[in-house]
Amino acid sequence: MVHTLRLDEGRPGARMLVWPNGERTGTLGSATLDEAVARDALALLAANRRETRDYPEADARVFIEPFLPPPHLVIFGGVHIAIPLTTFAKTLGYRVTIVDPRTKFANRERFPHADAIIPLWPDKAVEQLNITPSTAFVILTHDPKIDEPALKSVVGKGAGYVGAIGSRKTHAERFQRMAQHGLSVDDLREVYAPIGLDLNAETPEEIALAIMAEVVAVMRGGRGGFLRERFWETMGDAILGNTPT
Repeated sequence: MVHTLRLDEGRPGARMLVWPNGERTGTLGSATLDEAVARDALALLAANRRETRDYPEADARVFIEPFLPPPHLVIFGGVHIAIPLTTFAKTLGYRVTIVDPRTKFANRERFPHADAIIPLWPDKAVEQLNITPSTAFVILTHDPKIDEPALKSVVGKGAGYVGAIGSRKTHAERFQRMAQHGLSVDDLREVYAPIGLDLNAETPEEIALAIMAEVVAVMRGGRGGFLRERFWETMGDAILGNTPT
């Protein structure tokens, strides 16, 4: 959604809706301005960022705000870590889908609060999903028969996050195999692996927290880490009365 804060050509307060496919509903009063704003709106939609922009050629100031569906967490593998991860995600307002061809793991008894459970292999399950920048994929099975098809099905598809559990050694071997099957370095670099922020987590709940924290950081454009460290980097000299060299 975009609306004008100042506009000489047309009327202040005019609004226009830009759909993900580029179609527009409404007008800001000028075809040239509409086209320029629509281009910017699509870029901001992809980045999930709101912004006010000036368009001097139309003497206009326009506020652009994306309206995305609730973020969607897709978990491959209904394993023990997925249970607290689902709880955290639901608390944060995410829709949650569990994907696992093994029905003893993908069932309502284990995941009563999941929005959807898909008991299919990853490639078939992904065909049922609408992947957007609001989609986060987390791969948890430790089973290459599921993990690797899942990765191949979701990298390079425009998701906001793709992460996979496993040790550095596991991922090095996995990525070597996937590269031999045609995945590019850019595709592999998209994957957050090993998954999660470094919390020194041990229990399933702690590991789930580390994963969810990384998902939120990436989806929100954060960097993770300690805010204290950044505070002292930027404010330390002023607090201590030192003059930066």
